Amino acid sequence: MPHTASRHLAEGPRVGIRPVTHEDGAEFTARVRESRDLHHPWLFPPDTAEAYTAHVRRLTEDPARAGFLVCEKDGGALAGFVNINNIVHGAFRSGALGYGAFAHAAGRGLMREGLDLVIGYAFGPMRLHRLEINVQPRNTASIALARACGFRLEGFSPDMLFVDGAWRDHERWALTAEMRA
Repeated sequence: MPHTASRHLAEGPRVGIRPVTHEDGAEFTARVRESRDLHHPWLFPPDTAEAYTAHVRRLTEDPARAGFLVCEKDGGALAGFVNINNIVHGAFRSGALGYGAFAHAAGRGLMREGLDLVIGYAFGPMRLHRLEINVQPRNTASIALARACGFRLEGFSPDMLFVDGAWRDHERWALTAEMRA
């Protein structure tokens, strides 16, 4: 279902970002199912109505999380998603990003534009200071996106996250508000 630009929190030339909603479930889960080959083995977004409902509930009810949809301005199709998890305020003012493109949008630069918008929103209205991305070393597309958005490699964490049935090594990438300025 097309979405209007008036719902966008921020816009670029080709995409806008807006919060996740329960109403996006049918399109989101269909896009996830179409994108299984692209996502596997890196991430496993919700692909059923029940899983999507629980996912949105976590993103909207937990103050330590925020979920954004990257929407094409031409037609409103969902191009991908960006979540900010583990949001900490106070002196730390930090969050951890997770993201995924949908197959029809992959390789078109839409997620780069969308991630840039989320970063601007995080450092602006959300008043965060630091964002991190944890990426499995063989996930070259995700690393390229982090690098293209100005993130710096800060380290390597063996057995950091439990993904696809095993503890996986991750590279830690970070960006601060000062680096972006």
